[in-house]
Amino acid sequence: MKIKPISEIQEVLQPIADEMNIELVEIEFKQGHTPALTVYIDTDGGVDLDTCEKFHRAIDEPLDALDPTFGAPYTLNVSSPGLDRPLKTARDFERHLGERMEIKLFAPMKGKKYLEATLKGYDGNCVFFEENGEEFKIEQSKIAKVSVAIVFDE
Repeated sequence: MKIKPISEIQEVLQPIADEMNIELVEIEFKQGHTPALTVYIDTDGGVDLDTCEKFHRAIDEPLDALDPTFGAPYTLNVSSPGLDRPLKTARDFERHLGERMEIKLFAPMKGKKYLEATLKGYDGNCVFFEENGEEFKIEQSKIAKVSVAIVFDE
């Protein structure tokens, strides 16, 4: 199935998101038995089902006018990115400074491909962490995934 570029879809959705104080986190299109366009959103207060529903209704007609699939049927989903979503943008890193992170690396560093540490900074190229009083940095290109560590109270 042919689809329009994600950047073109984002151009249509961004003004609507801005007006509703919603952050467009990611837009993805999955082809398959039931093709689906999924729009991941976030707000400073988090995302609930009501927010997803309101945004879905707000973008439905503009997406129909854009016709991202050139007339082919698809399912539109609006969702929260979830608690374990990977940090990708500078805003993601800034928002989570001082928080505990799970870091998965492409190749071992000091014998480990999985680390947990506190996020201390981000400069667009490297991510800075602290663990047991020791600060270290990892080039973002060496990180497979960095996300907020989920800690369950016992």
